[in-house]
Amino acid sequence: MATGQLFSRTTQALFYNYKQLLCGTMFFCFFTGRETPSVAGIINPGSEGFQKFFFGQEEIAIPVHAAIEAACAAHPTADIFINFTSFRSAASSSMAALKQPTIKVVAIIAEGVPESDTKHLIAYARANNKVVIGPATVGGIQAEAFKIGDTAGTIDNIIHSKLYRPGSVGFVSKSGGMSNEMYNIVACVTDGIYEGIAIGGDVFPASTLFDHILRFNNIPQIKMMVVLGELGGRDEYSLVEALKQGKVNKHVVAWVSGTCARLFKSEVQFGHAGAKSGGEMESAQAKNQALMDAGAIVPISFEAFKSAIKETFEKLVEEGKVSPIKEVTPPQIPEDLSSAIKSGKVRAHTHIISTISDDRGEEPC
Repeated sequence: MATGQLFSRTTQALFYNYKQLLCGTMFFCFFTGRETPSVAGIINPGSEGFQKFFFGQEEIAIPVHAAIEAACAAHPTADIFINFTSFRSAASSSMAALKQPTIKVVAIIAEGVPESDTKHLIAYARANNKVVIGPATVGGIQAEAFKIGDTAGTIDNIIHSKLYRPGSVGFVSKSGGMSNEMYNIVACVTDGIYEGIAIGGDVFPASTLFDHILRFNNIPQIKMMVVLGELGGRDEYSLVEALKQGKVNKHVVAWVSGTCARLFKSEVQFGHAGAKSGGEMESAQAKNQALMDAGAIVPISFEAFKSAIKETFEKLVEEGKVSPIKEVTPPQIPEDLSSAIKSGKVRAHTHIISTISDDRGEEPC
């Protein structure tokens, strides 16, 4: 597992199984002032050629490759592999990517990847010092630098969450949907996110909350860390041991969701495959208490999570550990002509005038 930063403003990625989500990625790249887009190439088995995308006002062609090996050979600087394929082939294609010497990080979006396949991916990645994010993940983001797929949601949410410029907070969660919400919450009470990762909600995430907290601890720009766990599994206890052993020397504000599970008479399966309490140690209450005992800042409820983050950040500011960040105004994203015409913002002259046709009715018999 990598021990520091995964992404930068020059990071480039290969996207397996082309999706329209690339338009959002292109928007983010332009929006944050990158000189080149983060999309190096697309891998679409069985086809080759180019796909056109807008990068600001400029329309560019992104190469499409038929095989992973060909794409990696054509783009040796692309070290991130983002896998949008279904659970049926996610494991095999991810393993093929991990075996490429140029690929350092693989993100698996698909849910339902067989657990035995995930364990093979975990073992190979750890043996070869590579990182797998997922399965069942929305991905991750480094503010002003790089975004995986649909992470952080719409451009409006990215603006509200101030992800167009880096903050001082490292965030990691199991939930992709809650990550989008937490980016906004963190931006309201701190100077914003530096890096955020959603590890995925499967029983065996390929990289854990603990793995990413240790990475964040080694990134100088990150001054505090926020963790959102959930009931089920014992991933949070690795973080508990790290805190007890002094491996983490930055403030950690944490909450484990799922405390309502005790209100049900029988065991409850929540939305994620891994969100199922199999015993007292896997309950949200037990995990929250263990994190608190180990030195993490744990609120009394999720409603108090925002205040705990705010108080911790304000303390860092008072101690002079966080310097003020200069606010920037992100550029306006150009609007497509068709949507501008439809909304009544612009009008266009006709290109030709025809004197040999008449559209006022049916042709005479």
